Amino acid sequence: MARMHARRRGKSRSNRPLVSENPSWVPIGEKEIEDLVVKYAKDGVGSARIGLILRDQYGVPDVKLATGKTITQIMGENDALSAIPEDLSNLMRRAISLNSHLKENNRDIANRRGLALVEARIRRLESYYKANDVLPSDWKYSLKNAELMLK
Repeated sequence: MARMHARRRGKSRSNRPLVSENPSWVPIGEKEIEDLVVKYAKDGVGSARIGLILRDQYGVPDVKLATGKTITQIMGENDALSAIPEDLSNLMRRAISLNSHLKENNRDIANRRGLALVEARIRRLESYYKANDVLPSDWKYSLKNAELMLK
């Protein structure tokens, strides 16, 4: 698939094997996986990081195969989701760091363009989440509000 802000193609990568049921060698059960997801989510760990922890430390290759639900669905059922989706908050953190860099290095034109591209992605995600009722319709991105929300 092509990149969003460049005319180059993306990197090739391997595909996961097509598996429709949980492997028999998974060491922990469905209830323990859900408890671990809730525990890590309440500690402030993001869903992507929770998946990595479960894979690397507990030997769970796929949470959806093991439980029938995604990590985000489990977090939502147990009221452990944050107000802002994880991908949007990560982009806002990146925009904040680029802006602080530009305050010190105001002639860095490449990073100024990078900030514009990140903010374009944020606005695109904002409209998507508003259309799917994840964010309220009056939510608006600005750099000052992002700094207040995330710090």
